[in-house]
Amino acid sequence: MKKLFIGNLPYAANEQDLQNFFAENGISIDTVTVMRDRFTGQARGFGFVEINDDAVAQKACDNCHGKDLMGRTLVVNEARPMAAREASGGGGRGRRY
Repeated sequence: MKKLFIGNLPYAANEQDLQNFFAENGISIDTVTVMRDRFTGQARGFGFVEINDDAVAQKACDNCHGKDLMGRTLVVNEARPMAAREASGGGGRGRRY
């Protein structure tokens, strides 16, 4: 299973819009997720799709990267693993003693 990063999404786009976009381009996807702000629920402008077939995933990258969705030029490429973050203890400030 390949996970693809979809960037430069219109903020109005939802999962169904992405599903339709890939279907119109001849790509069958297994899952789709539009990333949203956890407090407001607003889309963050990127998402991920998962495709079971590696050849179809490559076709999706080749055929859909640079195409227009709702007036925005999409970035479609293989997702990179999320980088590990250091735990800061919260608050974003250093400790004061």
